[in-house]
Amino acid sequence: MSRFVWPLVGFIVLVGFLAFGLTLRPSEVPSPFINKPAPGFTLPLLMSPEDTFSPEAMKGKVWVLNVWASWCYACLEEHPVITDLATTHAVPIVGLNYKDVRGEAISWLERYGNGYVFSVSDTQGRVGIDYGVYGVPETFVIDKAGLIRYKHIGAVTDSAMRDTLLPLIRELEK
Repeated sequence: MSRFVWPLVGFIVLVGFLAFGLTLRPSEVPSPFINKPAPGFTLPLLMSPEDTFSPEAMKGKVWVLNVWASWCYACLEEHPVITDLATTHAVPIVGLNYKDVRGEAISWLERYGNGYVFSVSDTQGRVGIDYGVYGVPETFVIDKAGLIRYKHIGAVTDSAMRDTLLPLIRELEK
């Protein structure tokens, strides 16, 4: 009888941990980068690799850094939301093309639209690591002083844009 009790107890504990894990929201993982300076980098522009971009160029502006890739299904889901935000001209959006093939990324933007002010190419993923990217898509709101004020993990939805990102962007613009 006792040889069945311990495995049953272990199974119940395991099910309890799994059930608790299902209640967590991975998009709400706290980021240690919030209210800290956005990591600096210099990367080539996706469309014109002879030119480069550095976050220093955005000092004095509130802006959004959206990490995406052509191989990412969730990026395709979120892309209309990002494109809609771009059409409002509420904030400049810079794309960070993460661990992607340049030609495939360009084709993807040509096919689905390009709402980014521009995208930079992080083929090795080093800048993504500096920003603590867990996976794509991820979106960062960066304030006028260059501080990361918000990180959204996963696809940005219409409700996340309306209820979280836009109010924060408006507040930071003041």
